[in-house]
Amino acid sequence: MKDLTQGPIPKHVVALSIPMIFGMMLQTLYFFVDLYFVSRLGDAAIAGVSVAGNLMFVAFFLTQMLGVGTVAMVSHAVGRKDRAEANHVFNQATAIAAVFTIVTLVGGYALIGPYARFFAPDEAARAAGTTFLTWFIPCLVLQFPMVLVGSGLRGTGIVKPAMVVQSVTVLLNVILAPILIAGWGTGKPLGVAGAGLASSLAAAIGVAFLAVYFIRLEHYIGFQLRDWKPDWRVWGRLFNIGLPAGGEFMLMAIFVSIMYWAARDFGTAAQAGVGLGFRVNQMLFVPALAIAFAAAPIAGQNFGARLGGRVRETFSAAVIYITIVMAICTAVVQWKAATLAGFFTSDPAVVASAVVFLSYLSWNFVPTGVLVTCSSLFQAMGNTWPALGSSAIRIVIFAVPAIWMAGRPGFDLRDVFALSVATVFLQTVMTFAWLRLEFRRRLGEDSPARPQAAQGA
Repeated sequence: MKDLTQGPIPKHVVALSIPMIFGMMLQTLYFFVDLYFVSRLGDAAIAGVSVAGNLMFVAFFLTQMLGVGTVAMVSHAVGRKDRAEANHVFNQATAIAAVFTIVTLVGGYALIGPYARFFAPDEAARAAGTTFLTWFIPCLVLQFPMVLVGSGLRGTGIVKPAMVVQSVTVLLNVILAPILIAGWGTGKPLGVAGAGLASSLAAAIGVAFLAVYFIRLEHYIGFQLRDWKPDWRVWGRLFNIGLPAGGEFMLMAIFVSIMYWAARDFGTAAQAGVGLGFRVNQMLFVPALAIAFAAAPIAGQNFGARLGGRVRETFSAAVIYITIVMAICTAVVQWKAATLAGFFTSDPAVVASAVVFLSYLSWNFVPTGVLVTCSSLFQAMGNTWPALGSSAIRIVIFAVPAIWMAGRPGFDLRDVFALSVATVFLQTVMTFAWLRLEFRRRLGEDSPARPQAAQGA
């Protein structure tokens, strides 16, 4: 356990962010390698895998619900120096993870066919998406034990073990991708099936490594089978914190689905370009996510210890770091969008579509960075409903005009991209205003120089 209620806040943000950034940058490397080899299979493969990959946001709905609730409640218990409660929360989260695992496994395989038929632009893309998901769903299922253990450790202020395991997992994925997708060394390329299988095998090995570490070396929290019987009080609190955060990913799934649906009538190349653009955005946004994720346990422990000034300072430090990083990423995309897209495919139609997407959506980087930081602070204080509320409002003011525009003569995808940028800026303003109200309600009036009394979560 690491005490984050003492010492300089900016130093804590950097110290927790660095291992997360390292691990997530390796994840970015995997995105590059995976996308590089999939793109060599043609635009139908890119479109099919991209459409199928949108189901990850649905899985993230459940993993985020589990992870956010676990981090918040464990960090609050740690801040109060209540080890017994931290252990109880973690074991209740373990029972929830088991339920989510079964739901994802059964539901995932049941919905593969209908999902691919609805979103894919043609039969080739449908076949690619169906094949990829068949082999990728085990990877989604394995995220639950990985998120469970990583969130428990993060709530106690420990991030390095989970990041090390994640790094190993990503490196394995990078190694397996060309072997299984392109047939390097085997002479038996599996195509998009290899992409899904590589992810699932790497995830299985990662879960095994993390389980060995946790069982042998973690002493503050641990598995206790007798404590897995549902405690509905804890389940209710965990869902109250985690459900809105998970709901944000479900709303993100809706947003991405609308993008893919709008691009469907423009052909496979256009949809492939949108999918490629989303993957490039994911890669570039990794540092911001790492900083925001680091802010949650820092603010959570200080909130649990009733140190309101340090909670506010955590937000300020994280926003400054994220704004600098995302401004640089925006400049890179505006300058070299064609180079980024051209690295993965030589198809001029796909590159052109991706460049248009990136040139618009990169303007979302800085405001989205502020958004994820606000979301982390809501998580830390145990009230994630405002973040969900702002996301829901944003989806409504995006989805209704987007669907209307898509049915109008002369519709252009640029209209949807511009609408996305405008609605993200509006959401950022709303969320920041809500966070300031939450600060005043839970931490008292602004006074970062001294500890503040905080209401219980």
